[in-house]
Amino acid sequence: MTPRTLIITLLACCLSHCAYPNANLQPFVSDGCSCFPDGTLADPQKWRAACVRHDWAYWQGGTATDRLKADRALRQALLSKGHPLTAHIAYLGVRAGGHPLLPTPWRWGYGWPYPRGYRSLQKHEHDQIHADDFSNAIRAERD
Repeated sequence: MTPRTLIITLLACCLSHCAYPNANLQPFVSDGCSCFPDGTLADPQKWRAACVRHDWAYWQGGTATDRLKADRALRQALLSKGHPLTAHIAYLGVRAGGHPLLPTPWRWGYGWPYPRGYRSLQKHEHDQIHADDFSNAIRAERD
C-alpha cells in the first residue's frame, strides 16, 4: 500500500466509519420539504407529511441503500399525490443534495454530528432513535 493510498483509506475511515463512534443524536427537527414547496398553490401542505417522513429517515441516517429507499419512498409518495413531474424533480434534488458528506442541515444522517457518512445503525443508535422523546416528536410532526 502506497503512502497516498494509506492516507486516503484512513481519511475515508474517519469520515464514514470512525467519526464520533459514541455521539449523541440531536432531537428530530423537520422543515418539511427543504428548499422545495410543501405542496401546490391550491393545497400548500399537500405533500409536506411525505417530506417529514423523508426527513425522519435522513435525520437518523444509515447505509447508502437506506438512503436510496428513503428517496424512492419520497418520490412514490409525491407520485401518489398525482404530481409525477414534481416527484421526479424532488427525487433528483434529494439524490443530488442529500449526500452525507455535504455540510448541510438536510444531509443524510443530519441528526448525528458531522461528518457521519454512510454506515449501519448500531443497537445503541437505534435506542436513541426510538427513545420516547424522539418517537413522540416524530409522531407529532407526522400527524
